[in-house]
Amino acid sequence: MDYQHTLEYLYNSVPMFQQVGSSAYKEGLENTLALDEHFGHPHRNFRTIHVAGTNGKGSCSHTLAAILQEAGYRTGLYTSPHLVDFRERIRVNGQPVPEEYVIRFVEEERSFFEPLSPSFFELTTAMAFRYFADQKVDVAIIEVGLGGRLDCTNIIRPDLCIITNISFDHTQFLGSTLAQIASEKAGIIKQDIPVVIGETTPETRPVFAEKAQAVQAPICFAEDHVPEEYSDMDYELKGLYQEKNRRTLLTALPLLKKAGYHLSEQAIRNGFAHVCELTGLMGRWQKLQDAPTLICDTGHNVGGITYIAEQLKQQTYRKLHIVMGMVNDKDIRGVLALLPRDADYYFTKASVKRALPEAELARLANAVGLQGECYPDVPTAVRAAQEKSLPEDFIFVGGSSFIVADLLASRDALNLH
Repeated sequence: MDYQHTLEYLYNSVPMFQQVGSSAYKEGLENTLALDEHFGHPHRNFRTIHVAGTNGKGSCSHTLAAILQEAGYRTGLYTSPHLVDFRERIRVNGQPVPEEYVIRFVEEERSFFEPLSPSFFELTTAMAFRYFADQKVDVAIIEVGLGGRLDCTNIIRPDLCIITNISFDHTQFLGSTLAQIASEKAGIIKQDIPVVIGETTPETRPVFAEKAQAVQAPICFAEDHVPEEYSDMDYELKGLYQEKNRRTLLTALPLLKKAGYHLSEQAIRNGFAHVCELTGLMGRWQKLQDAPTLICDTGHNVGGITYIAEQLKQQTYRKLHIVMGMVNDKDIRGVLALLPRDADYYFTKASVKRALPEAELARLANAVGLQGECYPDVPTAVRAAQEKSLPEDFIFVGGSSFIVADLLASRDALNLH
């Protein structure tokens, strides 16, 4: 099989959450433990840092990887979902896993994993751990897929756990209250391993404190720390919400130093300043065009869109154009209620099965006073926004990671940089 056929095999034969949603979610760790046993527990060959949370875990994971790379560590980075290419999920020092490795892994291991019927994420996690061991990484940043307690990344014994924040997302699996969701995320807190909590609410803070106490894990709440040093530091990620991620990371770094990591001031500053270049991070308040300005962002739930709506208010422009699409298992009404009324909307849908039809999105948006036209796909919607914009206008593209993925996949056709 070539790379394209290998991906088709993976997407079609193992259920993929990105495409189908809840039917791909496997509760429990049986498959993960079987795969881990089969590969000889590869994650025991390198140090790890575990990152969970509703929003911000991708930005924190990439920034941490950038800092460690700059400090001279051979650094693995495992994140999800991917935006343009599957290989973005598994990187070493910013370089994606080679196509040949993915092909060979599937060909050689099919006879073992097919009878298990693992989910896409279970299989990808096993591939990542194996690749990092093969590559002899010093440390790997492992981003939780969904939740924490039953997530298949939760077999590692990390040097540090980070939980960025809790807001409503994936409530069909994680619970309908913030305390229930926090309890699932708190499932990564382990005996004697320090944990940093980025942001809390009155509902979630006691959940984390109790879990940490139960397993004697030293716990640090980033909100209680105002990092004095690095206040003048340049952070390449310019989203408003990155201020919270920055504080979370600055709270975590002294704990990593305590665990034996050598992190110079220069490595820390360089990591923050060049995270996208060092790790390949995309889609975080990312600018793709000037005159008119075009920004995309993967924020896709009430927590993420709250910051985006606030940031849009701070921009200066003649007219605001918003290209918007969502998937059907999010709090769509909650997100729409936060968006500005004085923008022209271009309702569209991403190229995944879970995408909400654009006419349905438009109907829900009209009900809260958002006006616009419908477009069958992201490139068509973006092109329409470009054609209707003057140089002093502002185009925002978002609502879902998959909308941003479709935008980035069609950058050349849309003349975006």
